[in-house]
Amino acid sequence: MNQPQGELRRELGIPGAVITGLGSILGTGVFVSIGIAAGVAGESVALAIVAAALVAICNGLSSAQLAANHPVSGGTYEYGYRWLSPTFGFIAGWTFLLAKSASAATAALGFAGYLLSLVESDVHFLLIPLALLGLVVLTVVVLLGIRRTSQVNALIVGTTLLVLVAFIVLGNALGTHRPLELGELWPQGESYASFAQAIGLMFVAYTGYGRIATLGEEVKSPRRTIPIAVIVTLAVSMLLYFLVAITVLRHVDAETFAAYSTQAAAPLEMVARLFDLPGVPLLMTLGAVTAMLGVLLNLLLGLSRVLLAMGRRRDMPPAMAHVSESSGVPSAATIAIALLIGAIVCVGSVKLAWSFSAFTVLIYYAITNACALRLTAQERLYPRIIPVLGLVSCLTLSFWVDRNVWLFGVGLLLVGLAWHYAARRLNQPASKI
Repeated sequence: MNQPQGELRRELGIPGAVITGLGSILGTGVFVSIGIAAGVAGESVALAIVAAALVAICNGLSSAQLAANHPVSGGTYEYGYRWLSPTFGFIAGWTFLLAKSASAATAALGFAGYLLSLVESDVHFLLIPLALLGLVVLTVVVLLGIRRTSQVNALIVGTTLLVLVAFIVLGNALGTHRPLELGELWPQGESYASFAQAIGLMFVAYTGYGRIATLGEEVKSPRRTIPIAVIVTLAVSMLLYFLVAITVLRHVDAETFAAYSTQAAAPLEMVARLFDLPGVPLLMTLGAVTAMLGVLLNLLLGLSRVLLAMGRRRDMPPAMAHVSESSGVPSAATIAIALLIGAIVCVGSVKLAWSFSAFTVLIYYAITNACALRLTAQERLYPRIIPVLGLVSCLTLSFWVDRNVWLFGVGLLLVGLAWHYAARRLNQPASKI
């Protein structure tokens, strides 16, 4: 194993780690994916949110105990190398880069789209320039160091939380409510297949907790901090997701909400118009803007740390392993990730990004759980049944992803493996991996 070319600074405590996780989760998940899942599963989307949270908890606990035992940057990429094999480690890193780069570009475009929706004139041509501007500003923030990034993150996440709480409170107090029977929330007949697909889509919305693990090298007292932060993050996000879904379904049916999610405006903003209170729709749009910024910021953090780890092991150019002495940040990796996201942004849209993320993320966390199964009794923090349930659920849900997306994902995995084997052969004299 190569020695790190630079040390990252341990500056994140439990509050900072929780904020990082929430900043990654409370974005496209709550403002976009609930609507997408509602279009698939109907009113049972509320239960799909809870089921996806249970899957996420199993995976989150597996990630937490792995990070507690091996608190370095890179997340499952590093765990795969240590507990499985270089090939599985590379697959984890490769799938993470593929899925989350597309998600980051989607968040940047979402931020620009929601911000432009505040302007009533036709300025759609500013979508890409504004998305790139947001990307540049947040890249500069990340380059300033993890402490400054955490402060900005706290401001963004705090704003998003206040907006979501306001939506829940006002949505249940104002407007005309439609009757919502508990029986409507349960999938029936042939809808179980759609319910499983919705669980897979909503699971992606929770996986922001993985940013806590990928920042393992920058967390204080990782064996204590990481598990607590993961559990708190998932508990808070599940409660918010469920309450938002119930609030929405008390005003519109699932089909209508799914239609909202395909329109230019934020779907929650469309629902907020039914509250009959001036200013609430504007508040929801502002919340969507801050949520997208939070997702983009935390993906820049997570992606750059995975690229750092891959550079250390020469799965990517070694220059990616450089850590700035002044800021303690992997500057080369951060800039490279920003350029990659910017290139995807310039396309103008990321088709099927969410479904593609579902497939690649499920593969990523299947490897996470496989690693957790290799922990010894002394290393293990939770019962062995936790990673077993996580592994089975990830592999099962991966088969419910759209077939075309599944085939495309497998194709990109093969491309990545070809790169991996070529890189290993080129670097064999310099690497003992």
